[in-house]
Amino acid sequence: MSRSWIWLIVVAIALLAVPLVVRNEFYLNLASQILIYALLAVSLNLLLGYGGMVSLGHASFIGLASYAAALLLNAGFGHLSSAVLALVFSTACGAVFGMLALRASGIGFLMITLALGQIVWGVAYRANTITNGDNGLRYAERPHPFGIDINHAPNFYWFTLIVFAIALFFIWRLTRSPFGAALQGVRDQPRRMRMLGHNVWLIQWLAFVLASFWGSVAGLLFVYYNLFISPHAISLQQSAEVLLMAILGGASTLTGPIVGAVVITLVKNVVSTYVDRWNTLLGAIFVIVIMFMPFGIVPGVRQLWLRWRAPKKQAAA
Repeated sequence: MSRSWIWLIVVAIALLAVPLVVRNEFYLNLASQILIYALLAVSLNLLLGYGGMVSLGHASFIGLASYAAALLLNAGFGHLSSAVLALVFSTACGAVFGMLALRASGIGFLMITLALGQIVWGVAYRANTITNGDNGLRYAERPHPFGIDINHAPNFYWFTLIVFAIALFFIWRLTRSPFGAALQGVRDQPRRMRMLGHNVWLIQWLAFVLASFWGSVAGLLFVYYNLFISPHAISLQQSAEVLLMAILGGASTLTGPIVGAVVITLVKNVVSTYVDRWNTLLGAIFVIVIMFMPFGIVPGVRQLWLRWRAPKKQAAA
């Protein structure tokens, strides 16, 4: 068994054991929150890290999935049907958004995603008769998947962890599939990929749709966690924080956005209870990391580890 698999099994066991070790409900809920934001950041990284497309509207998929699920449940639909229909609706919106955003590239793509995110936020904020405006919508109760009550913090954590693991496995397989290789080829050499006969637009659009789907899954977990959704959850600040998670951890890796989600969620929820200006602290952390690790925490730590190991390998040789 390779060292990577051993580390993976150790991490999996450690994550599964969190509710058995952490008895404080606040920190257990915080762990669930980290997993939700990590899933959102990993889904965004399909666009950013693997596709080279910077989006400032990814948090809108939290809102689209959450509002759709809450409205359908309040209209009398069951939990399963409301979740499936919410995912279909949110992913379909992502498909339309992708068609619009991919009419431009670079800064143009960034500005269109920003505008689309603000439109979703504006509809959620202004359409009082549907979304209840700034007061938001309440979700009746959490579902009971396979008859398991996930209203308790440990059960909800395990439920979130299972969904996160499934999503991470699919995204990992995708990035190592021929489609993932084509997506990275489009990111690095779009002109050469066109000359080789690849449909660059279709590859980028499919990546946008897949990122929308997994972002919507994170949105469903978000509304199950909070039992509430309001325009604040889909603001520009939220999209910027998710983008920051991916960049801070390392957008060129699969695990980088997860590390970024851990750092930013902890600073927001734990450090902010002791430090009033936690935004300033977060900015300082970002500047320091980018100065000393330009490609993010995970690639930076990996580079330091290789430098530390190099003299030992030379001495052994």
